Amino acid sequence: MNRRGFLKLAAGAGVAAVAAPRALRALAKPPIAMTVYKTPTCGCCHSWIGHVEKNGFKVKVVDMADLTPIKRTAGVPEKLESCHTALVGSYVVEGHVPADLIHKMLKEKPAIAGIAVGGMVVGSPGMEQGTVKLPYDVTAFSRDGKTSVYARR
Repeated sequence: MNRRGFLKLAAGAGVAAVAAPRALRALAKPPIAMTVYKTPTCGCCHSWIGHVEKNGFKVKVVDMADLTPIKRTAGVPEKLESCHTALVGSYVVEGHVPADLIHKMLKEKPAIAGIAVGGMVVGSPGMEQGTVKLPYDVTAFSRDGKTSVYARR
């Protein structure tokens, strides 16, 4: 039953108005666990974390002075490196990847190591600067270094 149907049923059954929000929360999906590795002083990482938290992820932040070891262990190609590296499920998310594409990857379960927005593209989540939004690719990558365009924004 969808939420609208539930609300109609609850209203028709005379359920108190305060019970409906509690019941809706019970129907909501639990947040998806994600660990984000970043440097302690990165402001855009903080903004991107806010973006993914608003979109259903529960983030554990690990501040590190040097992210190179986590990037190498995770298999992030050097040309795709950005300011933070996230692990979610069995996947790597590098840089300012939009949350909807992370959800898509988790749902579709492609045979890749992860997805990345290399660099720090103005207009990507966490890198918003006024109305300026540059086009960018979200790149899929495999452990053996192969890459392909996952999505264009």
